[in-house]
Amino acid sequence: MTSRVPGPSVPSPAVSDQGPAPAGAAVSDQGPAPAGAAVSGQGPGPAAGPMPPDGRAAPPRHGVSSDDGAGAARSRTAGTGAAVRRAVLGTPGDPRWARPGLWGVLALAAVLHLWALGRNGYANDYYSAAILSGTQSWKAFFFGALDAGSFITVDKPPFALWVMGLPARVFGFGTWSMLLPQALAGVAAVAVVHSAVRRALPGTPGHAAGLLAALVMTLTPITVAINRDNNPDTVLVLLLVLAAWFCQEAIRTGQMRTLVLSAVLVGLAFNTKMLQAYLVLPAFTPLYLATAPGTVLRRLGRLLAAGVALVVSSAWWMAIVDLWPASDRPYIGGSTDNSVWDLVIGYNGLGRIFGAGGGG
Repeated sequence: MTSRVPGPSVPSPAVSDQGPAPAGAAVSDQGPAPAGAAVSGQGPGPAAGPMPPDGRAAPPRHGVSSDDGAGAARSRTAGTGAAVRRAVLGTPGDPRWARPGLWGVLALAAVLHLWALGRNGYANDYYSAAILSGTQSWKAFFFGALDAGSFITVDKPPFALWVMGLPARVFGFGTWSMLLPQALAGVAAVAVVHSAVRRALPGTPGHAAGLLAALVMTLTPITVAINRDNNPDTVLVLLLVLAAWFCQEAIRTGQMRTLVLSAVLVGLAFNTKMLQAYLVLPAFTPLYLATAPGTVLRRLGRLLAAGVALVVSSAWWMAIVDLWPASDRPYIGGSTDNSVWDLVIGYNGLGRIFGAGGGG
C-alpha cells in the first residue's frame, strides 16, 4: 500500500455560468480580481490617487501659462492706451486739430468760470440762503425753503438748489461747494453744444462748426457771468442743451428712448425755472415730426410717449407740494394762494410776459 505525499493544494477554477473559459486564456497568479474591478489584458495600471471624501473624482487642474497672463495684461494696457489716445487726439478719421482744439476751448471755459471764484462770496444771497437752509434741514432742502424752519420757499422750483445744495451738504456750505457745480455745469454745456453742432455736419466742416459754436458760447459775457453765480440759469441751460442733443439723436436714429430722455430733461428744466424751459418745445416738436424716420403715425406715437414723459417729469414735484397739507409745509413764495400752480401760471408764467413778475 503506497502512501500519498500531500502536495500544495491547487484551487479549483471558479465555475462560471458562462461556461468554461476559452482555450489559451491567461491564468493570473494574482488570484481572482476583486469584485467590480475591470479586467484588462494590459496588466495593472498606474495607482490611482486618493479619492475625495465624497467619492467624486477631483476636477482636472488646468495650468495657466504665464505667457497667456502677460498677453492679457498687454492687451488691456493697449486697449487703455488706445482709449486715452482717442480721448486726447480723437478718432483716426478726425482732423488732427479737432480734438486738441476742443480741449483748448474747454480749458478756456474752465479758466473763465473758475478763476478767482472765491471772490464771488455767496453770490446771490437770496438763493444762498435757501442752499444754506437745505444743509440744515432735509425738509427745507426738498421744498427749497429760504429758512431752515421752512416758513417760505424761494420763487422757483428747487432743482438747481439741489444741484448746489448736495455738495454743500457733503463738504460744508461755502463759496466753492456752492459755485463749483455751477462752473462745471457751464463747461459741460460748452462740450454738449460742440458735440451737437459737430454731429449735425459731416467731416471737417462739422468739426470746425462745432469748435466755433463752443468758442462763441465760451466767450459770451452773459454765459461767463451766470456760470460764476448761483442763479438757476446755468442748470437750466445745461439741461436744455442736453435735451437738444438727445432730440437730435432721436431724429437721427428714430429711437424712442432718446426722444423720451429729451422730454425728461425738459421736465427737469421745468423744475429749475418753470415755463421758461418750454420755450424749446416749439422748435423740437415740429422738427422731429418733419424729419425723424418712420411713418407719420409712428412719429406721432413717439411724440405722444415723450409728451407723457414730459408731463410726469415736470409735474411730480408740483403735485407732491400741492397735495402736501399746507399747514405742514412752507408757504410757496411768489404765489398769491400758496400753490405751485399759481406760481407756474402767474409769477413765473404770464407775469413774465405781461410784466407782473419779478425776480430772476
